[in-house]
Amino acid sequence: MAHFERASDVRTGVVGYGAAFDMGRRHLTDTRKAGMTPCAVAETDPERLAAAGQDFPGVELYPTVDEMLQASDVNLVVLITPHNTHAKLALQCLRAGRHVISEKPFAITTEECDTMIHEAASRGLLVTAYHNRHWDGCVLEALKHLHEERAIGEIYRVDARIGEYGHPGDWWRSSRSISGGIMYDWGVHLLEYGLQIITSGIVEVSGFAKTGFWAGETPWKDDTNEDVACAVVRFENGAWLSLTVSSLETNPRPGQLEISGTGGSYVFDGRKYEMIRRQGKRRVVTKGANMSSRWEAFYGNIARHLTEGETLVITPEWARRPIHILDLAVKSAKQGRALKALYK
Repeated sequence: MAHFERASDVRTGVVGYGAAFDMGRRHLTDTRKAGMTPCAVAETDPERLAAAGQDFPGVELYPTVDEMLQASDVNLVVLITPHNTHAKLALQCLRAGRHVISEKPFAITTEECDTMIHEAASRGLLVTAYHNRHWDGCVLEALKHLHEERAIGEIYRVDARIGEYGHPGDWWRSSRSISGGIMYDWGVHLLEYGLQIITSGIVEVSGFAKTGFWAGETPWKDDTNEDVACAVVRFENGAWLSLTVSSLETNPRPGQLEISGTGGSYVFDGRKYEMIRRQGKRRVVTKGANMSSRWEAFYGNIARHLTEGETLVITPEWARRPIHILDLAVKSAKQGRALKALYK
Protein backbone atom coordinates (compact mmCIF):
# COMPACT_ATOMS: atom_id res chain seq x y z
CA MET A 1 0.00 0.00 0.00
CA ALA A 2 2.05 2.93 -1.27
CA HIS A 3 -0.01 6.13 -1.14
CA PHE A 4 2.66 8.80 -0.66
CA GLU A 5 5.95 9.71 -2.33
CA ARG A 6 7.67 10.78 0.89
CA ALA A 7 7.04 10.11 4.57
CA SER A 8 6.73 13.88 5.14
CA ASP A 9 3.63 13.82 2.91
CA VAL A 10 1.88 11.74 5.57
CA ARG A 11 0.13 14.37 7.68
CA THR A 12 -0.72 12.92 11.06
CA GLY A 13 -3.28 13.90 13.64
CA VAL A 14 -4.53 12.56 16.95
CA VAL A 15 -8.01 12.33 18.37
CA GLY A 16 -7.60 12.80 22.10
CA TYR A 17 -4.76 14.61 23.88
CA GLY A 18 -5.57 13.64 27.47
CA ALA A 19 -2.96 13.86 30.19
CA ALA A 20 -2.98 10.13 31.02
CA PHE A 21 0.33 8.52 30.03
CA ASP A 22 1.10 11.56 27.82
CA MET A 23 -0.03 9.51 24.83
CA GLY A 24 -1.03 12.38 22.54
CA ARG A 25 2.42 13.94 22.67
CA ARG A 26 4.11 10.54 22.31
CA HIS A 27 2.19 9.55 19.20
CA LEU A 28 2.80 12.83 17.40
CA THR A 29 6.45 12.80 18.42
CA ASP A 30 6.91 9.23 17.21
CA THR A 31 5.21 9.88 13.86
CA ARG A 32 7.58 12.85 13.42
CA LYS A 33 10.60 10.67 14.24
CA ALA A 34 9.43 8.31 11.48
CA GLY A 35 9.53 11.22 9.04
CA MET A 36 5.81 12.00 9.00
CA THR A 37 4.34 15.46 9.65
CA PRO A 38 2.20 16.12 12.75
CA CYS A 39 -0.50 18.60 11.75
CA ALA A 40 -3.72 18.28 13.79
CA VAL A 41 -5.20 17.54 17.21
CA ALA A 42 -8.86 17.07 18.10
CA GLU A 43 -9.60 17.29 21.83
CA THR A 44 -12.77 18.21 23.72
CA ASP A 45 -10.91 19.50 26.81
CA PRO A 46 -9.82 23.13 26.14
CA GLU A 47 -6.89 22.89 28.55
CA ARG A 48 -5.49 19.79 26.91
CA LEU A 49 -6.06 21.29 23.46
CA ALA A 50 -4.05 24.32 24.53
CA ALA A 51 -1.32 22.00 25.84
CA ALA A 52 -1.13 20.37 22.42
CA GLY A 53 -0.58 23.79 20.86
CA GLN A 54 2.27 24.47 23.25
CA ASP A 55 3.87 21.07 22.61
CA PHE A 56 3.60 21.40 18.81
CA PRO A 57 3.62 25.07 17.78
CA GLY A 58 1.63 25.60 14.61
CA VAL A 59 -0.35 22.36 14.88
CA GLU A 60 -4.03 22.74 13.94
CA LEU A 61 -6.34 22.56 16.97
CA TYR A 62 -9.94 21.36 16.79
CA PRO A 63 -12.53 20.90 19.57
CA THR A 64 -14.26 18.04 17.71
CA VAL A 65 -13.40 15.22 15.32
CA ASP A 66 -16.04 16.49 12.88
CA GLU A 67 -14.29 19.85 12.58
CA MET A 68 -10.89 18.24 12.14
CA LEU A 69 -12.10 16.00 9.34
CA GLN A 70 -13.90 18.87 7.61
CA ALA A 71 -11.20 21.53 7.84
CA SER A 72 -7.86 19.70 8.00
CA ASP A 73 -5.91 17.86 5.31
CA VAL A 74 -4.72 15.31 7.88
CA ASN A 75 -4.48 11.93 6.17
CA LEU A 76 -3.45 9.58 9.02
CA VAL A 77 -5.51 9.76 12.21
CA VAL A 78 -4.48 8.13 15.51
CA LEU A 79 -7.29 7.43 17.99
CA ILE A 80 -6.37 7.94 21.66
CA THR A 81 -9.81 7.67 23.21
CA PRO A 82 -11.76 5.30 25.50
CA HIS A 83 -12.01 1.76 24.18
CA ASN A 84 -15.73 1.82 23.37
CA THR A 85 -15.23 4.77 20.97
CA HIS A 86 -12.54 3.18 18.79
CA ALA A 87 -14.82 1.47 16.27
CA LYS A 88 -17.20 4.42 15.83
CA LEU A 89 -14.40 6.95 15.40
CA ALA A 90 -12.39 4.68 13.10
CA LEU A 91 -15.38 4.24 10.81
CA GLN A 92 -16.00 8.01 10.79
CA CYS A 93 -12.40 8.71 9.82
CA LEU A 94 -12.25 5.94 7.22
CA ARG A 95 -15.46 7.20 5.60
CA ALA A 96 -13.83 10.62 5.44
CA GLY A 97 -10.96 9.05 3.46
CA ARG A 98 -8.35 8.95 6.23
CA HIS A 99 -6.00 6.16 7.22
CA VAL A 100 -6.56 5.12 10.84
CA ILE A 101 -4.48 3.78 13.72
CA SER A 102 -6.32 2.95 16.93
CA GLU A 103 -4.68 2.76 20.30
CA LYS A 104 -5.01 -0.76 21.67
CA PRO A 105 -7.36 -2.46 22.10
CA PHE A 106 -8.35 -2.26 18.42
CA ALA A 107 -12.02 -2.37 19.46
CA ILE A 108 -14.16 -4.28 21.97
CA THR A 109 -15.91 -6.91 19.87
CA THR A 110 -14.98 -9.10 16.92
CA GLU A 111 -17.90 -7.63 14.99
CA GLU A 112 -16.52 -4.12 15.44
CA CYS A 113 -13.12 -5.26 14.17
CA ASP A 114 -14.69 -6.92 11.14
CA THR A 115 -16.64 -3.77 10.27
CA MET A 116 -13.51 -1.62 10.54
CA ILE A 117 -11.46 -4.04 8.43
CA HIS A 118 -14.14 -4.24 5.74
CA GLU A 119 -14.57 -0.46 5.58
CA ALA A 120 -10.83 0.13 5.20
CA ALA A 121 -10.42 -2.58 2.56
CA SER A 122 -13.35 -1.26 0.52
CA ARG A 123 -11.73 2.19 0.42
CA GLY A 124 -8.11 1.10 -0.02
CA LEU A 125 -7.14 2.59 3.32
CA LEU A 126 -4.98 1.50 6.23
CA VAL A 127 -6.55 0.55 9.55
CA THR A 128 -4.61 -1.07 12.36
CA ALA A 129 -3.87 -0.92 16.09
CA TYR A 130 -0.89 0.60 17.85
CA HIS A 131 0.71 -2.65 19.01
CA ASN A 132 4.05 -1.09 19.91
CA ARG A 133 4.52 -3.89 22.48
CA HIS A 134 5.12 -6.25 19.58
CA TRP A 135 8.65 -4.81 19.93
CA ASP A 136 8.94 -4.81 23.74
CA GLY A 137 12.42 -5.89 24.83
CA CYS A 138 10.98 -8.60 27.08
CA VAL A 139 9.26 -10.44 24.25
CA LEU A 140 12.11 -9.86 21.80
CA GLU A 141 14.46 -11.42 24.36
CA ALA A 142 12.07 -14.31 24.90
CA LEU A 143 11.70 -14.99 21.17
CA LYS A 144 15.50 -15.13 20.81
CA HIS A 145 15.74 -17.87 23.45
CA LEU A 146 12.48 -19.70 22.73
CA HIS A 147 12.29 -19.63 18.94
CA GLU A 148 15.81 -19.07 17.66
CA GLU A 149 17.68 -21.12 20.26
CA ARG A 150 14.79 -23.46 21.19
CA ALA A 151 16.26 -23.27 24.68
CA ILE A 152 13.30 -24.94 26.44
CA GLY A 153 12.27 -27.32 23.67
CA GLU A 154 8.71 -27.54 22.35
CA ILE A 155 6.45 -24.93 23.92
CA TYR A 156 3.18 -26.35 25.18
CA ARG A 157 1.86 -23.74 27.64
CA VAL A 158 1.92 -19.99 28.26
CA ASP A 159 0.61 -18.58 31.54
CA ALA A 160 0.10 -14.80 31.41
CA ARG A 161 -0.97 -12.95 34.53
CA ILE A 162 -1.10 -9.50 36.03
CA GLY A 163 -2.79 -7.85 38.99
CA GLU A 164 -2.79 -7.42 42.71
CA TYR A 165 -5.27 -6.81 45.50
CA GLY A 166 -6.82 -3.36 45.39
CA HIS A 167 -9.65 -1.02 44.45
CA PRO A 168 -9.82 -0.73 40.64
CA GLY A 169 -10.06 3.07 40.67
CA ASP A 170 -12.78 5.48 39.61
CA TRP A 171 -11.63 6.24 36.06
CA TRP A 172 -13.32 5.07 32.86
CA ARG A 173 -11.02 2.07 32.56
CA SER A 174 -12.93 0.52 35.49
CA SER A 175 -16.25 0.66 33.62
CA ARG A 176 -17.08 -2.56 31.78
CA SER A 177 -19.19 -0.86 29.11
CA ILE A 178 -16.47 1.72 28.36
CA SER A 179 -13.31 -0.39 28.73
CA GLY A 180 -14.66 -3.78 27.64
CA GLY A 181 -13.79 -5.37 30.97
CA ILE A 182 -10.81 -6.03 33.20
CA MET A 183 -8.90 -8.03 30.55
CA TYR A 184 -9.03 -5.35 27.83
CA ASP A 185 -6.34 -3.06 29.16
CA TRP A 186 -3.26 -5.03 30.20
CA GLY A 187 -4.66 -8.24 28.74
CA VAL A 188 -4.16 -6.95 25.20
CA HIS A 189 -0.48 -6.33 25.95
CA LEU A 190 0.05 -9.81 27.38
CA LEU A 191 -1.79 -11.47 24.50
CA GLU A 192 0.50 -9.58 22.11
CA TYR A 193 3.38 -11.43 23.76
CA GLY A 194 1.63 -14.78 23.95
CA LEU A 195 0.47 -14.79 20.32
CA GLN A 196 4.05 -14.24 19.18
CA ILE A 197 5.27 -17.12 21.33
CA ILE A 198 2.56 -19.61 20.29
CA THR A 199 2.31 -19.20 16.54
CA SER A 200 -0.41 -21.80 15.93
CA GLY A 201 -4.03 -21.08 15.00
CA ILE A 202 -6.71 -20.53 17.66
CA VAL A 203 -9.27 -23.33 18.14
CA GLU A 204 -11.46 -22.28 21.07
CA VAL A 205 -11.63 -20.01 24.11
CA SER A 206 -13.01 -20.57 27.59
CA GLY A 207 -13.70 -17.61 29.88
CA PHE A 208 -14.12 -17.35 33.64
CA ALA A 209 -14.95 -14.34 35.80
CA LYS A 210 -15.72 -13.23 39.35
CA THR A 211 -17.73 -10.02 39.68
CA GLY A 212 -19.33 -7.88 42.37
CA PHE A 213 -16.68 -7.58 45.09
CA TRP A 214 -15.55 -4.03 44.27
CA ALA A 215 -18.70 -2.83 42.45
CA GLY A 216 -20.36 -1.19 45.45
CA GLU A 217 -17.28 0.96 46.07
CA THR A 218 -17.01 2.43 42.56
CA PRO A 219 -19.10 5.05 40.70
CA TRP A 220 -19.91 2.40 38.06
CA LYS A 221 -21.78 0.02 40.41
CA ASP A 222 -23.13 -2.89 38.31
CA ASP A 223 -21.12 -1.67 35.32
CA THR A 224 -17.82 -2.08 37.20
CA ASN A 225 -15.22 -4.36 35.61
CA GLU A 226 -14.94 -7.95 36.72
CA ASP A 227 -12.89 -8.37 39.90
CA VAL A 228 -10.91 -11.11 38.21
CA ALA A 229 -11.22 -12.71 34.78
CA CYS A 230 -9.45 -15.49 32.94
CA ALA A 231 -9.27 -16.64 29.33
CA VAL A 232 -7.96 -20.09 28.37
CA VAL A 233 -7.07 -20.44 24.69
CA ARG A 234 -6.63 -23.79 22.92
CA PHE A 235 -4.41 -23.79 19.82
CA GLU A 236 -4.30 -26.09 16.80
CA ASN A 237 -0.91 -27.52 17.73
CA GLY A 238 -2.20 -28.65 21.15
CA ALA A 239 -0.62 -25.81 23.13
CA TRP A 240 -2.69 -23.59 25.38
CA LEU A 241 -2.51 -20.11 26.85
CA SER A 242 -4.11 -18.82 30.03
CA LEU A 243 -4.54 -15.10 30.70
CA THR A 244 -5.58 -13.90 34.16
CA VAL A 245 -6.12 -10.26 35.14
CA SER A 246 -7.10 -9.63 38.74
CA SER A 247 -7.83 -6.97 41.34
CA LEU A 248 -8.18 -9.68 44.01
CA GLU A 249 -4.71 -11.23 43.85
CA THR A 250 -3.24 -11.43 47.37
CA ASN A 251 -0.26 -13.59 46.39
CA PRO A 252 1.07 -12.42 43.00
CA ARG A 253 3.53 -14.79 41.36
CA PRO A 254 6.73 -13.40 39.87
CA GLY A 255 6.77 -12.61 36.17
CA GLN A 256 4.09 -11.55 33.74
CA LEU A 257 4.52 -14.58 31.48
CA GLU A 258 5.65 -18.10 32.30
CA ILE A 259 6.32 -20.30 29.29
CA SER A 260 6.60 -24.06 29.70
CA GLY A 261 8.40 -26.31 27.25
CA THR A 262 9.49 -29.91 27.05
CA GLY A 263 12.99 -28.88 28.17
CA GLY A 264 12.35 -26.18 30.74
CA SER A 265 10.53 -23.02 31.74
CA TYR A 266 11.02 -19.34 30.94
CA VAL A 267 9.62 -16.54 33.11
CA PHE A 268 9.80 -12.84 32.29
CA ASP A 269 8.52 -9.42 33.23
CA GLY A 270 9.31 -6.02 31.74
CA ARG A 271 12.91 -5.95 33.00
CA LYS A 272 14.35 -9.44 33.43
CA TYR A 273 13.96 -13.11 32.61
CA GLU A 274 14.72 -16.41 34.31
CA MET A 275 15.16 -19.71 32.49
CA ILE A 276 15.01 -23.03 34.35
CA ARG A 277 16.27 -26.15 32.59
CA ARG A 278 17.32 -29.71 33.44
CA GLN A 279 20.76 -31.05 32.64
CA GLY A 280 20.63 -34.65 33.75
CA LYS A 281 19.65 -34.51 37.42
CA ARG A 282 20.78 -30.91 37.77
CA ARG A 283 18.42 -27.95 37.77
CA VAL A 284 20.13 -25.12 35.92
CA VAL A 285 18.85 -21.56 36.31
CA THR A 286 19.88 -18.75 33.96
CA LYS A 287 18.96 -15.15 34.71
CA GLY A 288 19.39 -12.05 32.64
CA ALA A 289 18.16 -8.60 31.66
CA ASN A 290 15.91 -8.11 28.67
CA MET A 291 17.15 -6.32 25.57
CA SER A 292 15.97 -2.79 24.84
CA SER A 293 12.52 -2.20 23.39
CA ARG A 294 12.17 -0.94 19.82
CA TRP A 295 8.83 0.89 19.84
CA GLU A 296 10.01 3.13 17.01
CA ALA A 297 9.68 0.13 14.71
CA PHE A 298 5.89 0.50 14.67
CA TYR A 299 5.73 3.92 13.06
CA GLY A 300 8.79 3.21 10.95
CA ASN A 301 6.90 0.30 9.42
CA ILE A 302 3.77 2.43 8.96
CA ALA A 303 5.74 5.15 7.14
CA ARG A 304 7.45 2.67 4.81
CA HIS A 305 4.19 0.82 4.22
CA LEU A 306 2.51 4.04 3.07
CA THR A 307 5.43 5.23 0.95
CA GLU A 308 7.24 2.11 -0.29
CA GLY A 309 4.60 -0.58 0.10
CA GLU A 310 6.58 -2.41 2.80
CA THR A 311 4.65 -5.31 4.28
CA LEU A 312 2.60 -4.22 7.26
CA VAL A 313 3.71 -5.94 10.47
CA ILE A 314 0.61 -5.23 12.55
CA THR A 315 -2.09 -6.04 10.05
CA PRO A 316 -5.73 -5.41 10.99
CA GLU A 317 -6.20 -9.18 11.06
CA TRP A 318 -3.37 -9.47 13.59
CA ALA A 319 -4.92 -6.67 15.67
CA ARG A 320 -8.24 -8.55 15.62
CA ARG A 321 -6.77 -11.75 17.15
CA PRO A 322 -6.48 -10.57 20.79
CA ILE A 323 -9.88 -8.88 20.55
CA HIS A 324 -11.42 -12.10 19.26
CA ILE A 325 -9.95 -13.98 22.23
CA LEU A 326 -11.21 -11.40 24.74
CA ASP A 327 -14.63 -11.16 23.09
CA LEU A 328 -15.03 -14.95 23.18
CA ALA A 329 -13.79 -15.09 26.78
CA VAL A 330 -16.39 -12.56 27.96
CA LYS A 331 -19.18 -14.43 26.16
CA SER A 332 -17.89 -17.80 27.38
CA ALA A 333 -17.87 -16.64 31.01
CA LYS A 334 -21.51 -15.61 30.69
CA GLN A 335 -22.56 -18.82 28.91
CA GLY A 336 -20.45 -21.20 30.99
CA ARG A 337 -19.00 -23.07 28.02
CA ALA A 338 -16.06 -22.98 25.62
CA LEU A 339 -16.63 -21.14 22.33
CA LYS A 340 -15.13 -22.03 18.98
CA ALA A 341 -12.93 -19.44 17.31
CA LEU A 342 -14.12 -17.84 14.08
CA TYR A 343 -10.60 -16.76 13.14
CA LYS A 344 -7.31 -18.59 13.59
